[in-house]
Amino acid sequence: MEFAVSQILSGISLGGQYALIAIGYTMVYGILRLINFAHGDVFMIAGIMMIYMATTLPLYIAIPAMIICTVLLGFLIERAAYKPLRAAPRMSVMISAIGVSYLLQNLALYITGGQPKTYPRIPWISDTVTIFGARTYVVTLVTPFLVIALVVALTLLINHTKIGIAMRAVSKDFETSQLMGVKINTVISVTFIIGSFLAAVGSVLYFTNYPTVVPMSGAMPGLKAFVAAVFGGIGSIPGAVIGAFIIGICETLIKGTDYAIFSDAFTFALLIVILVAKPTGIFGEKTTDKV
Repeated sequence: MEFAVSQILSGISLGGQYALIAIGYTMVYGILRLINFAHGDVFMIAGIMMIYMATTLPLYIAIPAMIICTVLLGFLIERAAYKPLRAAPRMSVMISAIGVSYLLQNLALYITGGQPKTYPRIPWISDTVTIFGARTYVVTLVTPFLVIALVVALTLLINHTKIGIAMRAVSKDFETSQLMGVKINTVISVTFIIGSFLAAVGSVLYFTNYPTVVPMSGAMPGLKAFVAAVFGGIGSIPGAVIGAFIIGICETLIKGTDYAIFSDAFTFALLIVILVAKPTGIFGEKTTDKV
């Protein structure tokens, strides 16, 4: 019983952390129809920045500073790597995204020398608590509530603010929105800023549970978050969140069995099944191209 409770709590927490990354994928795709392959590496860079900032600054300054720097990084990536290719074929933008991903990984390799770095212990959320006899970190309990609060805030932003209405308009019809006077560049920049902010928050939660950070630390969480976004319906924020929680719980439950070695394989097998059975995902909408 204690083991089952521990596994389920860990799965919910991991799913919430995947959800914060998956929202960035699904928002960028909803606006630009682009898979931002560098998003997982932005998440990893946030972890490395936090490690170095925590050595010289108090945590109450280091955490906001890390989030601000991550947001600026996301903004700079959009302006430097994606904006100049706005009118280019989609394949060119995708190649640029892959290039940015490798650039960030190699930058992290240069900074850290390839040595694993230990994430700083954050007071309170790094403490352990006992729930129904199972010991777990406070961050495990905090994560789902924080994710729900952030998703609600994001939903309110999208549905009840001017920039949110512009984002919805651009996601529906990019060209018409531009003709109607919507500031496309501003909308896209805000989308990357929101995605980078959520990735920074997700990095704090994730690396508190898994405190070793290496240049490849963003690769697998990023891929699994992408699978979650596809599973829920790429372009749908509720779909990305639900998909992430399902994947996080299933992955953790599998790790508690004799088939733990297949926990990663399960995620990508699930992707294949979803693409075959329902290519648009759970909440994805089928679209038709007009000719």
